Amino acid sequence: MRSKWLIVLIVVAVLILSLGGYLIYRILLTPTPCGNCSSPSPSKSETPTNLLPEGQAKIIFLHHSTGQVIWDGGVKEWFDNYNIEKGTNFQVEERVFPKESPYGWNNYPFDYYNIWVKNGGGTEYKTEPTLNALTKDYNVIVFKHCFLVSHIEVDSGSPNVDSDTKSIENYKLQYNALQKEMRKYKDTKFIVWTGAVETSEVLLDGPANRTKIFFDWVKNEWDEKGDNIFIFDFYNLETEGGLYLKNEYAASLTDSHPNEVFAKKVAPIFGQRVVDVINGKSDE
Repeated sequence: MRSKWLIVLIVVAVLILSLGGYLIYRILLTPTPCGNCSSPSPSKSETPTNLLPEGQAKIIFLHHSTGQVIWDGGVKEWFDNYNIEKGTNFQVEERVFPKESPYGWNNYPFDYYNIWVKNGGGTEYKTEPTLNALTKDYNVIVFKHCFLVSHIEVDSGSPNVDSDTKSIENYKLQYNALQKEMRKYKDTKFIVWTGAVETSEVLLDGPANRTKIFFDWVKNEWDEKGDNIFIFDFYNLETEGGLYLKNEYAASLTDSHPNEVFAKKVAPIFGQRVVDVINGKSDE
């Protein structure tokens, strides 16, 4: 009789031990719920750099007097209204570039090349920011030339990228150098205005024709789809297919700055172009 009870006790003990072992096994392998726990963050090397959330961008518009007229036509107000309507945060600023002193009041192809390429190794040249500096602060960089860019001379046959002579042959070398430099900053989008031009009362036929030839080259050959450089065709808005700033768009027949009416017409077109570039619709 005792042996029978002994066997029963042994069987019960084995069952208890087996059940306990199973419970311990489940406890050890089952993760404990944690409401404050989260997946580990990716390392810095895995996190994209210089990328803003959708609907955010910092934009800088570099210009002289013609650009100021367009800015005053309502560029800032257009972006303010767009942000309210769309719930975006596109911050746009304007800046005179380059300043009259110490660099000089010149913003032609040579000057952008001179500041951003030839002397672009640091963060500034003659107090003007290089692309090393600008690309750290802005996601979109817009730049343009004043209407004296249209004073294009006949080619000499000896192009020189370091020459400030206004000629198609020099302009092309300087634009090609700028293109190569801008493409180094893949996370920054650049918008280049085709040039402002003068009225027929001021500009001769030769330079006017050469200006059209150059900016046709910029639009049709220099500009390439799939990179980070885009065009705003200001030249076409001023000329509407002709060679000169249309008289009704000029401050006067002898003053080739745009007038207020034209500026108010162009400001929203410019704003929309910038937004299209930001949103990836720019090459459509």
